Amino acid sequence: MRAHPTFGDSLLALCLVLFEVPQVITGPGDQPWWLRALVDVGLIGPVVMRRLRPVLACYLIVVAGYLQLLIDALDKSAEPLRPSDMAIGIALYTMVVYVGRRQALIYGAWVTAGTVLWTVWLIKPRMDDLWWVAGVAVMVLLAFCWTLGEFVGARRAYQNEVEQRLRLLETERDHQAKIAVAEERARIARELHDVVAHAVSVMVVQADGAQYAVNTNPELAERAIKTISSTGREALTELRRLLGVLRAEEKTDERTPQPGTNSLNDLAERVRLVGLPVRLKLKGELDSLPAGIGLGIYRIVQEALTNTLKHAGAGASAVVRVARIGENIELDITDDGFGTPHELVSISGGNGLIGMRERANVFGGTLQAGPRPGGGWHVHAVLPIQGT
Repeated sequence: MRAHPTFGDSLLALCLVLFEVPQVITGPGDQPWWLRALVDVGLIGPVVMRRLRPVLACYLIVVAGYLQLLIDALDKSAEPLRPSDMAIGIALYTMVVYVGRRQALIYGAWVTAGTVLWTVWLIKPRMDDLWWVAGVAVMVLLAFCWTLGEFVGARRAYQNEVEQRLRLLETERDHQAKIAVAEERARIARELHDVVAHAVSVMVVQADGAQYAVNTNPELAERAIKTISSTGREALTELRRLLGVLRAEEKTDERTPQPGTNSLNDLAERVRLVGLPVRLKLKGELDSLPAGIGLGIYRIVQEALTNTLKHAGAGASAVVRVARIGENIELDITDDGFGTPHELVSISGGNGLIGMRERANVFGGTLQAGPRPGGGWHVHAVLPIQGT
């Protein structure tokens, strides 16, 4: 109903019409039926738009109510209270919920004044000593409408605040994820920049040497050209992988030589020294991998073991498997700890997982991470050796 307020309010107005029609046709009174019907339209019609234009709708209802009061005052035989009068209470509720307490007080003053006139003009002449009971009953009904409006309005305000906070949290989460991705891509670009720059430098030096040796030492020149060819192919592969992630402006940053697969044993030993037993399983020819993909393998394993240290808990152990199968490198890092996905997100924000996935994506690979059926955590990545 909140998504389609007009539809719900139309149903409410239709219910009032169904109760009012018999009163208009067969009810007492000297006034013509069409006049009573016209007043009822003024009372019930604005209910349809009470949530779209609440102030206008409510004041149209109160004007129609005063018009009905005037007609009934001239026609002493008319019924003093009809089903259509419920629209006045609905309007008061609407003002409290959708407009605000200040405007509702002004509207309530008009309704209270009309109730007093209704009691004095119409009810008192008909009920002798108990005429005031009817007035009190109507005021109690209006007070109930006000109280209900206060309750619903407070609940509505709370829900709106919660929804707004959820939207802000979702926006902030997306923003933080974008920042994490951008920072990780920038870090990957800086790390692999050294590899590509080194390859280009080697090619330039070899080309200069070949130029001088082409006449005096053809064999040396041929070796230089072969070196240029192999180095160029490797650099081209790295450039293709970097094409989608390199930043427009590269900030220079001095770094030491980057680790690769030949540094995995040292990494495992360092992790063992801080208290996490690690078994390292290497399969296939890994030393001949391009430097960039070797760095990516090292960083993924490093991040996975770091997450294990943070989240697996005391007594956990890890197994790292790096295998060259055909033209792919498969990574499996598993642990038997008790860490949960909730802990990974709540403690670290999930940036480590984002970073590992970004590293795999740079090389055209994939990475999945999640809990193991028997407990613990599992990271699986597949990195193609040949660039695309």
